[in-house]
This record gives sequence, structure tokens and C-alpha cells, in this order.
Amino acid sequence: MKALELTEERRATLRGHLQTLFATEFDERLSDFRADDIIDLMLKTLGPAVYNQAVADVRMNLQGKLEDLDGEVWVEDAG
Repeated sequence: MKALELTEERRATLRGHLQTLFATEFDERLSDFRADDIIDLMLKTLGPAVYNQAVADVRMNLQGKLEDLDGEVWVEDAG
């Protein structure tokens, strides 16, 4: 799996959420640099597990749709 990368817009949004969390919950100002370090750590440590779970969820969803396909479009053969 290649390294997970965020768009600058998404990273900025996450950075803002993280800084708000630290300010409100811990009464601590979090610099952009420190927030980015935390985001990078989370991507490295949690990213693969979240990614793998998403792939498994999609696989199960698609498998269910494929199994339903026979019931939805199957036409009995007259022969």
C-alpha cells in the first residue's frame, strides 16, 4: 500500500479540528507544525487499519450486490 496523503485542503481542515480540540479540551495551543506531526503520526499508525477496513467493507458490499444480481436480472431459460 502506498503512503496515505491528504490534500492540502483536507490537511488544513484536520489541523483546524485538532487545534480546536486541544484548545477546548486541554487548554493548550497547538502550532501548525505540531498539529501536522500528530496528523502524520495518525496517518502512519491508524491509516493502514482504517484503509484495510474500508476495503473489506467495500468488498462485502459488492459481494452482496453480486449475489443479488441473479435474483434481479436472471431470466429463466425456456429450453
